[in-house]
Amino acid sequence: MTQFWQAKTLAELTDTEWESLCDGCARCCMVKLQDEDTDEVVYTSIVCDLLDQQACRCTRYPERHALVTDCVELSVAKVSEFHWLPKSCAYRTIAEGRDLEWWHPLVSGDRETVFTAGIAVRGKVVAESEVLAEQEQDMIVRWVEM
Repeated sequence: MTQFWQAKTLAELTDTEWESLCDGCARCCMVKLQDEDTDEVVYTSIVCDLLDQQACRCTRYPERHALVTDCVELSVAKVSEFHWLPKSCAYRTIAEGRDLEWWHPLVSGDRETVFTAGIAVRGKVVAESEVLAEQEQDMIVRWVEM
């Protein structure tokens, strides 16, 4: 049976379908640094203070963009910019014409498989308020595949 993410483009998804593509990994909540000369984006083990690190969910999701000025809104209008998202991200996966992985909750039917597969940030990150700005460079991680 063909699933909605296999049959539709991102632009054709309903709001509910769009939201359901989020696998709950919270990698998009990680602080990213961009090299001014090369535009290369790297991820740090620092996450937004609004992230519930155990659940890997934003504690203030509806108002996150108003509360966090650099919180990036993922939308169909910005699909061409999804290259900064990890290769594992469902939004990037679908935008690039790939299918969802076995651990994605829409495939597995279980929200815990993203944790079982080691994709989620749970246990791997620290809140932004606990890190000094000068420490950010020391917290670059390589486990996020770009």
